[in-house]
Amino acid sequence: MTRTAVAALLLALAGLAHAAPARLDFDLALDPLARRLEGSGTVTVPAGDATTVVLAPRFTAGELRFQGRPLAAEGAGRWQLPASDRPRVVSVRWSGALAATDGASSHRDTLGRIEPAAGPEGSFLPAASGWYPAPEGLLASHRVRLKLPAGQRGLVAGRLLRERDDASGYEAAFDFPHPGEGIDLMAGPYTVAERRVRLADGREARLRTWFHPAIAGLSEGYLESVARYLERFEARIGPYAFTEFSVVSSPTPTGFGMPTLTYLGVNVLKLPFIRATSLGHEVLHNWWGNGVYPDWGRGNWSEGLTTYLADHAFREDESPAAAAEMRLGWLRDFAAMPPAQDQPLAAFTTRTHGASSIVGYGKCAMLFHMLRGEIGEAAFERALRSLWREQRFRTASWDDLRGHFERASGRRLAGFFAQWLERPGAPRVQLASARRSPDGQRVTVALTQEVPGHALRVPLGIDTGGVSERRHVTLRGPRQSFDLPLPPGARAVTLDPDADLFRRLAPGEAPPILREVMLDPRTRVVVLGEEFRAAAAALAAALLEGPGRSADPAALGTAEPALVVGDAARVAAFARARGLRESPGAAPAGSSAQVWLERDAGGAPLALVAASDPAAVAALAGPLPHYGKQSWLVFSGARAVARGVWPGRPQAVTLE
Repeated sequence: MTRTAVAALLLALAGLAHAAPARLDFDLALDPLARRLEGSGTVTVPAGDATTVVLAPRFTAGELRFQGRPLAAEGAGRWQLPASDRPRVVSVRWSGALAATDGASSHRDTLGRIEPAAGPEGSFLPAASGWYPAPEGLLASHRVRLKLPAGQRGLVAGRLLRERDDASGYEAAFDFPHPGEGIDLMAGPYTVAERRVRLADGREARLRTWFHPAIAGLSEGYLESVARYLERFEARIGPYAFTEFSVVSSPTPTGFGMPTLTYLGVNVLKLPFIRATSLGHEVLHNWWGNGVYPDWGRGNWSEGLTTYLADHAFREDESPAAAAEMRLGWLRDFAAMPPAQDQPLAAFTTRTHGASSIVGYGKCAMLFHMLRGEIGEAAFERALRSLWREQRFRTASWDDLRGHFERASGRRLAGFFAQWLERPGAPRVQLASARRSPDGQRVTVALTQEVPGHALRVPLGIDTGGVSERRHVTLRGPRQSFDLPLPPGARAVTLDPDADLFRRLAPGEAPPILREVMLDPRTRVVVLGEEFRAAAAALAAALLEGPGRSADPAALGTAEPALVVGDAARVAAFARARGLRESPGAAPAGSSAQVWLERDAGGAPLALVAASDPAAVAALAGPLPHYGKQSWLVFSGARAVARGVWPGRPQAVTLE
């Protein structure tokens, strides 16, 4: 996730592709223990219309002067700079108290928190919090000189110009010469490790880890992985635009990407799979999101493109089946999302909850996957390279992206983009019938979709017993028939066997997953046993995005989604009374809790949590929210020792 996705405050940057950038030059002194910041310097605004300089109200502006005179204030934290046909230089001085770093906050809390925070264990001042004077609505380059007390180190995005670290404290200077969307500042009791690498164009890049001492031993592996990702993405997209990349640890569960760095939670960095997954995603954001900027007022394409070219591409490296399973997961997520929380992809700007990520990450990544199939691999790759070459450090809208893909493919794509960007929801496609011709050489396949329909490139699989051949047909109307040749030994026709088409899965194709309960604002909490009440409330607060109001088990309706918590015997009795399976299977030795999803007679999802005791339920509050794609899990304490998805039934017709 790019750090600009932290808050919609940065939407003021929309439409700035051609505006001249400002220049920020600051001296900063940060005291994490006292939670205080003092700053001074200059804000240089290019020639143009009247401009407003803004600073968050929590800070005190000791001085904002223009041409030797105090700048006129137009409200709290706002100063009017007159129009001019020459660049305007404002001298600034400000200070203020910072919030306390909350190391116990959840990832959801961190996404919604945009205030500048400091503490000895770590400080984070996000650009969206308005912690420095900035010209409203302008991109800006910056140079920052930072001072910290002894035992602390810190950084902002940019090239490290100089650095001193001794008993008197830490000082460093950073320069970011490109038009940027804001300055984020991070500091902590870091141990720094460094490696130099040679980029594709011959430049040298400095790679660093800024890690808390407890994870300093992980540095070498992270530096090796970053070097490998830079090489990979340069080869596919184009030269890396910067001379640095840092991996910085956070005491809070963050996962942000900024130009030249990524800011990840300490506990996240400890996970063994992060180097092979999330790290590459954040490195790639230096091309998409922090290298080419989305036009925030017209939709954020960068998260979906980064997800497709990083997370999905890594699965393609494993196997076609692994990539297909990821795409099927995106379709299951969409099927689990309450329709009321859906929105057009063009409306997605930031990830604020699970439903927004399903649209902005999963649906958007599927758009690029379908586009790749529509125009072909070679044209798709040409468009990526031209987008990077021509839009670097500029704002690009969805229309700009469409232009690059049209020029690369020589095709008009307005209709393709319009239906996937402007319309909410997803098409419901049904394999209505498949009939073999009398001579057995051909098959007539009938497909249907809801009205108003989409123009769809629909994949079909023809099973010949151990081998499945692929065909593609173009569906434009509510019902169409297609006459296709049959290979020898053809046994069945399957709709979209590799999950290549973004669509709403039919009920049998979409088994219940935990996310259905997590996202539905109607989800009730049913507690079986008074001793579980406090632990169940804590689990509901961590897991559910709705209020999670309690319900009596006897009064729970058959159409109400619910989180049901209790010991194994009580949960089994509850499930048995509703005709549901009483457990996901035999509990392995040493397990403390089982979680599984069912749908009751009214079709509502039920998440059943059978635990050995209240402590076992409490242990789920941390890990369980990360397993929304699963149908069942077995835990030993906070560790998932087994998990899975109930098998779905693809839409298929056996050929007689």
